[in-house]
Amino acid sequence: MSRRSSGLIGTWAEAQRQQQRRVEAQQRAQVQQQRAYERERARADRQQQAAYRQHREAEARRRTEELDAEVARLEGLLAAGCRAAPFRVGALVRPEVVEPFAPGQLAVPVVMPDPGRYQAQGGGWTAARRAQAQEEARARFERDWHAAQAAEMQRQQQLAGYRQQYDAWAAARLAEIRGHNAGIAGMKDALRAGEPETVVEFFSAALYASAAWPEDFPRRVSGAFDRGGRQLVLNWELPGFDVVPEVKGVRYVASADEERESARPMTQRKALYRSVLAQCVLLALRDVFVADEFGTLDSVVLNGFVDGLDPVTGQPAEVFLSTVMVEKAAFGALNLEFVAAVDCLVEGLRGQLSARPEQRVAVRPGRLPEQVGSGVVSHGAGGEPDLLEMDPVEFEGLVAELFRARGMQAVTTQRSNDGGVDVDALDPDPISGGKIIVQVKRYRNTVPPSAVRDLFGTVQGAGANKGVLVTTSGFGPGSYTFAQGKPLTLVSGTELVDLLHRCGLRGALGGGGAGSGATAPVPSPREPVDAGGADDFNVLGMTWAGPVALDVCALVCTGGRVLGEEYFVFFNNARTPDGAVRMVAGVAGDRAAVRVAFDGLPREADRLVLVASVDVERNPDADLSGFTDASVLLRDPSGAELDRLPVADGRSGETALVLGSFRRRNGDWDFVAGGRGYRGGLGELIQDYGVEVQ
Repeated sequence: MSRRSSGLIGTWAEAQRQQQRRVEAQQRAQVQQQRAYERERARADRQQQAAYRQHREAEARRRTEELDAEVARLEGLLAAGCRAAPFRVGALVRPEVVEPFAPGQLAVPVVMPDPGRYQAQGGGWTAARRAQAQEEARARFERDWHAAQAAEMQRQQQLAGYRQQYDAWAAARLAEIRGHNAGIAGMKDALRAGEPETVVEFFSAALYASAAWPEDFPRRVSGAFDRGGRQLVLNWELPGFDVVPEVKGVRYVASADEERESARPMTQRKALYRSVLAQCVLLALRDVFVADEFGTLDSVVLNGFVDGLDPVTGQPAEVFLSTVMVEKAAFGALNLEFVAAVDCLVEGLRGQLSARPEQRVAVRPGRLPEQVGSGVVSHGAGGEPDLLEMDPVEFEGLVAELFRARGMQAVTTQRSNDGGVDVDALDPDPISGGKIIVQVKRYRNTVPPSAVRDLFGTVQGAGANKGVLVTTSGFGPGSYTFAQGKPLTLVSGTELVDLLHRCGLRGALGGGGAGSGATAPVPSPREPVDAGGADDFNVLGMTWAGPVALDVCALVCTGGRVLGEEYFVFFNNARTPDGAVRMVAGVAGDRAAVRVAFDGLPREADRLVLVASVDVERNPDADLSGFTDASVLLRDPSGAELDRLPVADGRSGETALVLGSFRRRNGDWDFVAGGRGYRGGLGELIQDYGVEVQ
């Protein structure tokens, strides 16, 4: 016999069912939320992957466009060159103008005191007190008047002395300009008379100065002038086969996450190279003929060559790939902008062009400069004097000439009792000018910091306004750190060559390039050869709060000592010799950045130390109290953030800080946060790592 359950049990069972439904509903909601999160995460991943793919595809397109642009430049070389202005003798003439006399504040007379402004003060009630007050006012006026008179006399004396210096400088400058222009006038007469050496010098200068000739092409020439036949014979260097890009295009393969290059067909490269050679020959002829404003030439023989090996001796030799003899009248009838270069050279002008120039298959020149009766003049191969081999006295004279070319007075000192001064210079600018002491170091190795310290002592002892140290090599970070904030200027070898060329003077390091006018500098920490793959690196980006401007630097160390001054990467040494560490521009909001190829660091290196110091040029009175919320952002080559490494805040009174270091452990690199601060700035910090400063 069954019994009916009581209402209490039914109520309890219903409550249990309701509770179960709530639990199941919560579980379903959690599952739905998880699925929604996973869908959103997958969508974000797809977007990130799509953005990354678009970036890589855009980079591949950019590289392809650059290749296409380079090919278009080579194909239109002659047409573009024909639009360049011709070289003229008048371009060498200097205007007989010197900078006007500008004494600045010395031209302003001292204001004399106004008697009306000197009234008796507090005259009092009695006549005697009023008389005393008037006498005191008169005494103040006379004192100020005498002081103003003395100041005015001093101003007039300084103005007269400065005027005398300016007049001497201006007279010397004007005499130099007139002497140069007289030489140009003599050149015109020599060209009209067909003086062989002058003719070759002038037309060589026309080839060198041509704006039509690409900067990356060689510029080496030798020549002679047949005065009787009015024929100029030139050997002119042509670009090598590598001028034609080997790669035709680049595409990004997403499945392999790599860029793949497609090779340019060899037949296309060969055809384009022959066209480039023909265009170069025609362009050189064009530059010579349009420069002949005095009718010196009747014809030109031009032999185009590249560097190669003599098949008989196996020694380096010039391999001639083209030769042509052209009458001036026949060349003037050509419309070069619209010719097919190879056809014009071979068929129109009856010249020769190697059938296989990429293999350096030579042609036989019709006439060579050495077969002409006059002497051969060469430029490019040794045309730039080698500063490293120059006589020391001659080198000092060249540096003095550089200062004179920059508008200063400069003379070399005697060889004895000069107190370590090689050149005395005077800048006539009344505001920024003054006496300059110049020391010249014709070194092959890095100049030691002791030389910079010695120069500073000489500047102080002589009471000079500035000291300049000029070298053919370079300087280490210790030298730049010591010179910071002092009236010292350091000029490295590469900077010296650039200054010489900008002032119209000649000089190269190591004998110069193959006629291109480029220097071959002594190896220095500033010009390393990159090692490792282009994509095998990380970018360490720096961010921080606060307005303080900082210089972020890196030291490659073993233990607590830097491997060498060249492994201290900072604002004056932008990269290590192996290229593994270099300063780069920040991305995505980074305030500073360092690029590091960890696998490319030297084997003996076990840590990379990041440091920061106050930029004294921008914030001379600042400290690191405004350096807060700082991080090192570890990025991949594409700029994507991989990790964010916290850095300790700066403290009041400190001007330099060790941010942290990457340390090699078990074949990998770990980051260890720093935090040690320095009150003595970057100089004190790097001394702890073995960099010589004082």
